[in-house]
Amino acid sequence: MTTLGLIGSGNIGGTLARLAVAAGYDVVLSNSRGPETLADLVAELGPRARAATSAEAGAAGDLVVVTVPLRAYLDVPVEPLAGKVVIDTNNYYPQRDGVIAALEDESTTTSELLQEHLPTSKVVKAFNNIYFVHLLELARPAGAPDRSALAIAGDDPAAKATVTGFLDAIGYDAVDAGPLAEGWRYQRDTAAYAGLYSTGGFPGVARPAGPDRVRAALAASRRYADVAG
Repeated sequence: MTTLGLIGSGNIGGTLARLAVAAGYDVVLSNSRGPETLADLVAELGPRARAATSAEAGAAGDLVVVTVPLRAYLDVPVEPLAGKVVIDTNNYYPQRDGVIAALEDESTTTSELLQEHLPTSKVVKAFNNIYFVHLLELARPAGAPDRSALAIAGDDPAAKATVTGFLDAIGYDAVDAGPLAEGWRYQRDTAAYAGLYSTGGFPGVARPAGPDRVRAALAASRRYADVAG
């Protein structure tokens, strides 16, 4: 894996681009407003970065990150991502995304929606449950005693192995939360959401969370309906 394609280059996308460049990856950035709007970020990242359209970024990436508001997931290009591992960072916020009935009744999850939209890709859920500032601050080299772990979920073991390798390269361990259907365990407002990596209230101060703490938080998470009940 040498090139990371980014469909969406906001807070999470820009942070992942910084971490990837530092780890030796080339990055191809895109957003909904056009490549020219990414000139400043490309200049900051240096010669390993360039801007393109979403379709071009998807086609160029050996590994692709989809990091757009959930309401825009159907705009993600399908054909350029065929056969590729796609990391999904989406969260569902009804006030931003509109009400999605299948998420309200918890019959599916955000990443399963994206997988349905990208039937020939291999979707892995990651990076949705950490504040972008903390994502940058908590990166550590392999073996560091205060290295954090991030949860991943996916239906394809090889795709999860690829994402685990990417996480390791940018400074994180991975905890396998299971198939995409288990991705709800670290969606918003669960025990494994962003507060796991902070102290003093959100956003608070970055706090490392190793694999054991992440596993415990995943196990403690409850579905929205159960919490409401």
